[in-house]
Order: sequence, then C-alpha cells, then structure tokens
Amino acid sequence: MELGLALPKSPVLFMKPSTSLIGPGETIIYPDMSQRVDYEAELVVVIGKKAHCVSENEAFEYILGFTCGNDVTARDLQPKDGQWTVSKSFDTFMPLGPWIETDIDPSHLAIRAILNGEIRQSSHTGNLIFSVPELIAYISRIMTLEPGDVIMTGTPSGIGPMKKGDRIAIEIEGIGILENVVG
Repeated sequence: MELGLALPKSPVLFMKPSTSLIGPGETIIYPDMSQRVDYEAELVVVIGKKAHCVSENEAFEYILGFTCGNDVTARDLQPKDGQWTVSKSFDTFMPLGPWIETDIDPSHLAIRAILNGEIRQSSHTGNLIFSVPELIAYISRIMTLEPGDVIMTGTPSGIGPMKKGDRIAIEIEGIGILENVVG
C-alpha cells in the first residue's frame, strides 16, 4: 500500500522524540493501539555542527555522516492531513545504525528494505524527491540544526506492514545493514 500522495513542493517535516530511537538488534515494539505498523527504509543524515540558514552549496560542511534508518509508522494512526507525529513517534519507532559512515557520496546509493529475507523496497538515493543539500538548506532556515540531529531523507515505494516476530533489515550501499525484530 502506498499513500497515494502528490509530490510535495517542499519537504514534509515532522519530529520524533528521543524515546523513539533504538539501535541495531533492538526490538521494535508493536503498540497495542495500532493494527498496522509499516517499515520505511531511509538514508539518514547526521548533523556534525550547528547549522542555521545554510545554503545548499554549504550543506556538506555541516554533515558528520550518514546511516541507515527505518522510519517506522503506525499507518492506521496516520491522518491524511499530514500531521504525522502521532503515527511516527512511538517508543522504538526510529531504528538507526549500524554506524555513521563519514566518507560517502549520498547522491546515488542503493537502498533496500528486506522483510524476513524478502526484498520489499529497492531503489537508490538518486530518486529522492529532495537532495541532501536541499533538505539541510530548507530545514536550517526553519530551525537551527544541532550536532547529533538527524534528518531522515524519505522512503522509496514499497512500504508495507510488519507483524510481531518479523525481522526487518534496512540496507544502504556503502553504509551497511540495520536489522531489528518486531515484538
């Protein structure tokens, strides 16, 4: 199931609390109030220094590196008005890892989501709606980015549901594999 949304004219922003963060091998907790929890494979930008009103040309100066991310979403709790915070903010809904890669060009990396050994998403970062420099420039005009802040860059087509007991892996070329189980 895809969301069937038109391409946005500007990036869609939402925030996740620190309690949603987990690492490789940790369990994604399926909340009782949801009937559908989806995986979303994403390249994640890790900010390395304070960034305010940064231009696209300067954006890479503010990046520490990149990692794999899973923007876990309780799809049935995601309203169509774009206020996605509730559906994306449950504890454990932001797995990141396995590490931060500091020497990589993020513009054309293969990205996949693999659910229980089956490839469910397969694309590359060249298909992102907004490039990494565009995202940093846009967001840093709205809010100051601090070292350690992360930006999830968007997911390719193929998002889908996970069940308790499933194993989900997010793989990005040149970075590695982030693997978690659903419990």
